[in-house]
Amino acid sequence: MTKQRPLAIAIVAASIATAIGIVLGYTIHWFPVQASTQAHNTDRLYHVLVDVSIPIFVLVVTVILYSVWQFRMKPGEELEDGPPIHGNTRLEVVWTTIPALILLALVSYSFVILHDNEEKPSGVPEIQIAVTGQQFFWSYEYPSSVTGGKPLSSDQLYIPMGDTVYFNMRSKDVIHAFWIPAFRLQEDVVPGITTHYRATPDRLGTYPVVCNLLCGVGHSTMRSAVHVVSLTRFQAWLKSQTSLASSATAG
Repeated sequence: MTKQRPLAIAIVAASIATAIGIVLGYTIHWFPVQASTQAHNTDRLYHVLVDVSIPIFVLVVTVILYSVWQFRMKPGEELEDGPPIHGNTRLEVVWTTIPALILLALVSYSFVILHDNEEKPSGVPEIQIAVTGQQFFWSYEYPSSVTGGKPLSSDQLYIPMGDTVYFNMRSKDVIHAFWIPAFRLQEDVVPGITTHYRATPDRLGTYPVVCNLLCGVGHSTMRSAVHVVSLTRFQAWLKSQTSLASSATAG
């Protein structure tokens, strides 16, 4: 077998492995359903990272396996030194520069995506909701600007689809993490400060809200749900909850 044939086999095998890896990255549903514009952005960033990482991983593994295959030590060569090979400056510059440029490009693209996720969309209504974490449940408060009257406190989270929601998060005890997997958003909820993130839901449904930091013995039970509903249903829910709160106060 000539040297060209093993090299050709390695190149073909690497190409097939790269193609399989990229196809699996798109065909297998690794994440929950997308329910916000931020989720679409984040998943697009994930696919870009995968598309770049898989060929690099396959290239490195292929070079290692090819070297083991073609340049392995043969019987009787245990005490022999390898051939005296001097470093190649041009090659070292190339394999340092190319990864650096790839890394810089990925970091820049990641910054753009994260900036887009945090920026307030133009021409889209925005509401603010206060989120309070404590061992071991979440509670929510809708300000007067949302209810049109008195602030409303609730253990349920309802938000209108299409509007941007700005969450103001605080903790009463220890550090929690307000995570909505379907939104691809998470932020630590830290005692003494108020943290924030912005979400624009674009899919109707009910999705889990999870505390993603170990916060005590009841950490696994610290779960809630976000209900993404139409604007009409959201306004009706606010009205019904306000009426219930007023009745309870009067009682």
